Amino acid sequence: MSNFIVSPSPHISSPINTRKIMLDVLIALVPALIASIIFFGVRAFIVTIVCALSCVIFEYLARRLMKRNNTISDLSAVVTGVLLAFNLPVTIPLWIAVLGSFFAIVVVKQLFGGIGQNFANPAITGRIFLFVSFAVHMTTWVKPFYYTNKVDMVSSATPLVNMDGVSTLDLFLGNVGGCLGETSALALIIGGIYLVIKKVISPIIPLTYISTVFILTLVLGENPLNQIFAGGLMLGAIFMATDYSTSPSTNKGKFIFAIGCGLITVAIRLFGNYPEGVSFAILFMNVVCPLIDRATATKPFGLVKNKGGK
Repeated sequence: MSNFIVSPSPHISSPINTRKIMLDVLIALVPALIASIIFFGVRAFIVTIVCALSCVIFEYLARRLMKRNNTISDLSAVVTGVLLAFNLPVTIPLWIAVLGSFFAIVVVKQLFGGIGQNFANPAITGRIFLFVSFAVHMTTWVKPFYYTNKVDMVSSATPLVNMDGVSTLDLFLGNVGGCLGETSALALIIGGIYLVIKKVISPIIPLTYISTVFILTLVLGENPLNQIFAGGLMLGAIFMATDYSTSPSTNKGKFIFAIGCGLITVAIRLFGNYPEGVSFAILFMNVVCPLIDRATATKPFGLVKNKGGK
């Protein structure tokens, strides 16, 4: 008879680990990267590589300085870098992109303990930090295919600033001005479908977030299709609002979280001074996520409250 081996829980192992999850996210981001290169030229690729490489270097140095085990092999820093790049205009000076990478990795991620312990999505907070610090650079966009023109740069407003003359098809395909990874809704949806099929993300947050924006803007007299395809909604809903560390763990919590993101996004877009509200909406809901988790926590089976009701 074989001897029984008793060990501490958990007793169920899984082939899924952080590296595999992050690799799937990077694969899902490839269509958007290809679209950004098509519409904004090779500099879109350069900005993406600079952000990804900077995030990896900063994570390595921060972990060494803090005398912690290094985590660059889990690819989470690469994902943060790519997502940060996707939230930047293609014209961004590279040194600003590096500064944003430092803020996202060192200040938001590593100072709070590293992956799984950050209070907010690093890429989003990096973008907001750069927007507040370098507003002109962060709001200077170019028209798609500007690199084919003889002039050096052709400035353009994003569709959220001026919807006149912008077709829904162009918004869906990405043939509009904006940050380099957020313009093509088609490419982002393809990536989102891949993540759902691979069970990397739950569809609850993206579908609820997008549906909330669609319904609210329809009720308020806006073009709902244009609103969900324009700006960073698809990028935020699919790739950043679904971050494991900063989104609720229960299905009910995910639903509440996504509705909150949608409400704040529409409020800022339609009634605020800033045309885009996705980053601020997700950041705010990241902060209140622990409260949502606490309110929607499932009760252990068979739990009986004592007479004091505690």
